[in-house]
Amino acid sequence: MSSIGRSGPDQWAALTFEQVPWVSKYEQGSASRNEIRKHQGAYLAAIPAEIAGLDVHLPGELSASVDEAAVEIARFDEQMGADIAPFAALLLRSESAASSQIENLTASARAIAEAELSGGRGASNAAQVVANTRAMSAAIDLSSDLSTEAILAMHEALMRPHDPDIAGRWRSEQVWIGGGRLGPHHAQFVPPTASRVPSAMDDLIAFMDRDDMPALVQGAIAHAQFETIHPFADGNGRTGRALVHALLRAKGLTRNVTVPVSAGLLVDIEAYFAALNTYRAGNPDAIIARLADASFAAVANGRELVEELREIRASWNERVTARRGANTWRIADLLLAHPVLDAATIGVTLGIAPSNVYAPLEPLLSAGVLTQANDKRRGQIWRSNEVLGALDAFAARAGKRRVNS
Repeated sequence: MSSIGRSGPDQWAALTFEQVPWVSKYEQGSASRNEIRKHQGAYLAAIPAEIAGLDVHLPGELSASVDEAAVEIARFDEQMGADIAPFAALLLRSESAASSQIENLTASARAIAEAELSGGRGASNAAQVVANTRAMSAAIDLSSDLSTEAILAMHEALMRPHDPDIAGRWRSEQVWIGGGRLGPHHAQFVPPTASRVPSAMDDLIAFMDRDDMPALVQGAIAHAQFETIHPFADGNGRTGRALVHALLRAKGLTRNVTVPVSAGLLVDIEAYFAALNTYRAGNPDAIIARLADASFAAVANGRELVEELREIRASWNERVTARRGANTWRIADLLLAHPVLDAATIGVTLGIAPSNVYAPLEPLLSAGVLTQANDKRRGQIWRSNEVLGALDAFAARAGKRRVNS
């Protein structure tokens, strides 16, 4: 291998590249001769800069934007703290769905809730969103120990259900982004060789361990460096965005809920990917700005979701007839976190036998709060269309690109 290129004096951490021999796995007949010919010979793979000890200097305007975004995140997190029981689960699931949508894994709120109820089995988009929710949850649980072991555990939670062979393991082969399946020669970006992954990740962990910069700045750079290293065979984007939440929790910026930052990034995916490319060229400002902008959008969208859910829950008080303290109201509260339910889930939550859940369900069914989702006599499932509608509206708002006037 021979090194090619080096960062300029005005660049913060630009990539260098090395020539790597390529041995094609594809034989004659697997593609046209012309295409196979295009993917022969050495290719260029990135060599990520070591960032553990690099200084970060932000322009004044960007620094102010980061500070304002951090204030909004902290305020939202504090406000949600009082309602953590009903809303934390939905915000976590919504963030996981948005992060998955960036990878073109889309599913309705109903499909995701039903997949969650069934244990998230299978390879459907909804099941993969459920797995991503587990990865997000693992990231938050492991935030007190930002280590390579923690990152491997996040990936394990994400990939184990549908690709166990690569789950929780650094990749052993070259990967590339774009350019087709035959080889990395015409890819949009070729991450470092697999042999460079462990040391690059150790350097990233050392960077995340620092306490001399704002959490949002550190989270943006850590995420961009992670995506540049691309340490896994698959699931890098979702794991990398989960890592942002682990770092925000580790640094104390969030304490109660998962701020749906990926939903903010969805507002302009092209700008997000462009910012990652700018980072690789040696300028971290763009990805920092994108995360700050995404935080403002995330908080605004999250507040709108929570307000709509509060209004829905208040309307049930008007429509449902049940005595005060009845299990009917406990089920109503449960719907804010789990809008699709079965008797077993309700029974566990209420601490009663599943056969005894039907009586407290009846007032909710009569008022139209709940709808039976299937026609089975056994294994019945009920859903709240109002809560599911609010979640789908949240996703739709996140997917709308802002147009500058």
